[in-house]
Amino acid sequence: MTGDNRTGPPTFGSERDMLRAFLDYHRATLAMKCEGLTDEELRRRSMPPSTLSLLGLVRHMAEVERAWFRRVFEDHDAPMVWSDEVDFQAAYDASASTRDEAFAAWEAEVENSRRVEREAESLDRAWYQPRWGEEVSLRMVMVHVLLEYGRHNGHADFLREGVDGAVGA
Repeated sequence: MTGDNRTGPPTFGSERDMLRAFLDYHRATLAMKCEGLTDEELRRRSMPPSTLSLLGLVRHMAEVERAWFRRVFEDHDAPMVWSDEVDFQAAYDASASTRDEAFAAWEAEVENSRRVEREAESLDRAWYQPRWGEEVSLRMVMVHVLLEYGRHNGHADFLREGVDGAVGA
């Protein structure tokens, strides 16, 4: 891993600014954990029979961003990226994927999510979550996606250490 170029979240700010900053910090953390690795290293699995890999995590987080921002706020019927059904597990199998493919999808979904969040007038506005069949607020979506990143960045720490011994941040 190269140096840490992430911008740390502020210690003070509005609720929205804090949520936005922490989400971006965790997005940058996932990207940092993948820096400098080859496609083969990014596809290295944690342990059999798991398909979990750094590249699989990037693909999974593209699906998470899509499911929680695009499908909730824009198009309830938008297809997932790597499955015809809403199958988050399908993204983990990155055996035929490349950095370019996975990161292009993830970065596009992150940019869309950022746009959706910027355009939403309130954290309290309710939108329909098709998977749950109920309405959710932007606040809930941002917290949920933040928790997803927190959990999976923990996995990314161990995966990166297993690839080349790099630890930290």
